[in-house]
Amino acid sequence: MKIWHQSLTSIASVAPYRDAVKSHIQKLARPGVEVVLHGMSEGTYPTEYPGHFITYSYLQNLHREQFVRAALTAEKAGYDAMFIGTIPDVGLLEARTLVDIPVVGYGQASFHMASMLGDRIGVVNFLAPLADELRHNAQRYGLGEKLGPIVQSEAGFNEVLAGFDDPDPVIEAFKKAAETAISEGADVIVPGEGPMNVFLATHGISRIGDVPVVDSFGAGLKMCESLVDLREVSGVYMTRRGYYNAKPPAEAVARLRELYGFEADPDPANDHGLSVKSERMHPARS
Repeated sequence: MKIWHQSLTSIASVAPYRDAVKSHIQKLARPGVEVVLHGMSEGTYPTEYPGHFITYSYLQNLHREQFVRAALTAEKAGYDAMFIGTIPDVGLLEARTLVDIPVVGYGQASFHMASMLGDRIGVVNFLAPLADELRHNAQRYGLGEKLGPIVQSEAGFNEVLAGFDDPDPVIEAFKKAAETAISEGADVIVPGEGPMNVFLATHGISRIGDVPVVDSFGAGLKMCESLVDLREVSGVYMTRRGYYNAKPPAEAVARLRELYGFEADPDPANDHGLSVKSERMHPARS
C-alpha cells in the first residue's frame, strides 16, 4: 500500500519535524505500507513555516490548488490513498470529488476518532485564527455539538521544533493548555497542528490524567489503511451524490484548469516526495 502524505508546511526545510514524522510513520504504519512525504512547492512561503500565511481565508484558499493537484497526481501515479496532514483539511472536499482513491483529512479523522473516545472534544493549538475554521469544519462533519473549547498553547511552531531537543517546556505548555480545556468540559484532546501532534507522540504524551490525547496523525494514517482495505475487500468507496460529492466530467476539469493557468493533467514524473516505509515486522505465521 502506498499513501501520499501532503503537508501544509515546506516539510523538507524543517528537519526536526520531518525526521520526527519519518520516525512516527515507521512505528505506526503497518507492515507493507509506504508513506511518501510531500511539502508545499518551493517558494510558497517566505520562510520555512507558513504561520500567518495560512490563517487568512483567501490565502489558504490559494493554497488549496496544491492539494488538489497532489490528489490528481497521486491517483495517476498509482497511489492507494492520500492523507492531507493538516488540521484545516485544506482541499479535502474538492480533492474527493476529483479522484476515486480515498482522501483523508487530519482534522476530520482526528475529530471522528475523538468522538469515539470521549463526549466533549477539546483542541489545543497554536494558531488562534484557525479556531473559526475548525468549528466550521466540525459542523460540516456532523460533530459541531461535540466540539468544545479550543485553547492556544503558549508554545508555537518554533518552540515545538526546539522542543525535539528540549521537550520539557513544550510539554508543560501543552499540559497547561490541555488542563484549561479540561476545566472547560473537554474529556478528549486533539492536538491542533501536525508539528504539535508528532512532538507529543514522539515523547509519549497520550493522556492528561484520565483524558486521552488523540494521535491525529495516527488516526489519519490508519483511516487511509482502513479505507483502502474496505475498497479492496468490499468495494466501498466515496459517494457521488450531491453538490459536494459529485465527480465533474474529466474534460471540463482539464479545460477549466488550463483556463485558470493550472496543469490540465498533472505529471506523475513531478512526484519528488520522501518515501518512508514501515519498520514493523510482519507477525510470524504458524
